[in-house]
Amino acid sequence: MPADYVDWLRREGRIVIVGASLAGLRAAETLRAEGFAGELTLIGDEPYEPYDRPPLSKSVLLGKASPHRTELPHRREIDAKWRLGVAATGLDLSAKRVKLADGDEVEYDRLLIATGVRARPWLKADEGRLDGVCLLRTRDDAADLYQRLKAGPRRVFVIGAGFAGSEVASACRETGIPVTVAERAGAPLVGALGGVIGAVAADLQTENGVDLRTHVTVTSLEGDSVGRVRAVHLSDESVVEADVVVVSLGSVRNTDWLTGSGLGAGPRGIACDAGCRAFDFRGIVTDDVFVAGDVARSPHALFGYQFLSLEHWGNAVAQAETAAHNMICHGADRRPHLWMPAFWSSMFGVNIKSVGVPPMGDQLMITQGALAERRFVGVYGYQGRVIAAVSFDNARWLEFYARQIERGAPFPVEFPTMDRRPEGRQPVAADFPDPSLPTHGPTVTLTGYSPADQQLVFHPARH
Repeated sequence: MPADYVDWLRREGRIVIVGASLAGLRAAETLRAEGFAGELTLIGDEPYEPYDRPPLSKSVLLGKASPHRTELPHRREIDAKWRLGVAATGLDLSAKRVKLADGDEVEYDRLLIATGVRARPWLKADEGRLDGVCLLRTRDDAADLYQRLKAGPRRVFVIGAGFAGSEVASACRETGIPVTVAERAGAPLVGALGGVIGAVAADLQTENGVDLRTHVTVTSLEGDSVGRVRAVHLSDESVVEADVVVVSLGSVRNTDWLTGSGLGAGPRGIACDAGCRAFDFRGIVTDDVFVAGDVARSPHALFGYQFLSLEHWGNAVAQAETAAHNMICHGADRRPHLWMPAFWSSMFGVNIKSVGVPPMGDQLMITQGALAERRFVGVYGYQGRVIAAVSFDNARWLEFYARQIERGAPFPVEFPTMDRRPEGRQPVAADFPDPSLPTHGPTVTLTGYSPADQQLVFHPARH
C-alpha cells in the first residue's frame, strides 16, 4: 500500500465500523486518538449507543443496576455518524459498500467488522415464541427477564449450565426464586473449565438450592391455552413445571450478513491475521477489511498459532485498539494482537477468573488451595507446558500464571523448594468433553489452523 494512500486515508478517508458495541466504540476512539481526521460511521442493529454487557446477567438481574443505565463511557469525542437501529445485510467488497436493512448503502475506504455474537435461540421456533421463554444477550433481554423475576415466578427453568446460565441461576437463588438447571454434560461449566472444576460448580449450585439436572436434554417446551410456557419436558421423560424458561445455549456469531461477500466468514467467525486483517474465502488476506471482538477468529502465537475465537470483554477492547491502529498506519508500523485471554464470572458468592485457554489443556493440577474449600488455583497443562489457569476466590495468583503461560513454563508445575511434589498436587485429567459434541460453556473456542471456513460457499455477485 503506497505511503501517500495511508496519509490521504488519515486526512480524508472514510472508515465504517459495523457493530456499535464495545469493540466498535473503542476502535472509533482509538482512530481519533491516533489522528484519523476523515469521515467515521458506526452502524449498529440495536437502537442504543454502546452499553456494557457483563452486568446484564449479574447486577441487573439482582436489581442492583438498571439495564437502561449500562452505557459505556466515552473516553473521548469521536465525531462520528451513528446509524443505529438498522442492521447491515450485505457487503460488496469490490464496490466497497455496506448494505443496510433499510435499503441504504454506506461506502467506505476501510471497514472494521465488529458485529459480535447473538444468543442462540431455542431450536423449535414455535416453542421459542411462547410467553415466558427468554434469551439473555441484549439490554432489552435483561430488562424483560428482570421484570419477570421481579414478578415472583413459581419456578425458573434454565436450559444450559454455562457461565451465563449459571449466573442466571445464581441471581434466582439470591432473590429466593426456585430454579432448575438442565445441562447435557455431566456438570456445569464443563465446556469452559472441564469436568474436575465442573464438579465443584455442581456442588456449588446444589448447595445453594438449585435443582440441577445433568446428562439430560430438553425435548420440548409446553405452553398453555393462551400461549404461555407452563412446563419443560426432558429426555429422561421427567416434566418440570415453570413459568419462566431461560434459553442459555451459547452464542451464534453474527456473520450471516456476509454470505456471498467473499470473506472467510462462517459459523466459527471471520478469520483474520494477527494484525486483524480479514481473510477472503480463499485464505488470502484483504487490504481494507479488518475484524475485532467476539466475531473474530485469529491466530495466537502462545497457543500454537491456532485460530481462537474469544468471547472476552478485555479481548474485544485490545483487539479493537490493535485493529484501529493498523487501519491507519504504514505497514512497518503495524502490530500484532497478542492479548492474553482472560475471563471472569461471579456466582453463588464465588468469584471465578481464568487466564489462557483452559479447553486446550488435557491435564489439571491444583497448585494453591483445595477444591473442597472452593478457594483454589488450578493450572492446565498441554504437551508439557502451562497453557491456562483458573481461580475460585484466589485471583491474586493469576498474574503469575499468565507470565508462566507467556514463557512456556513446564507442566507439571514445579515446587522448587521441595524435594518432591506435595501430596495432593499431582496432575489429573482435566476431563473436557469431546470437542465434537456441543456444550454451552466455552468462552474460548479453538477453530483450527485454516483461515478459510470450509462450510462457506461463495457465490460471486452478478453485475
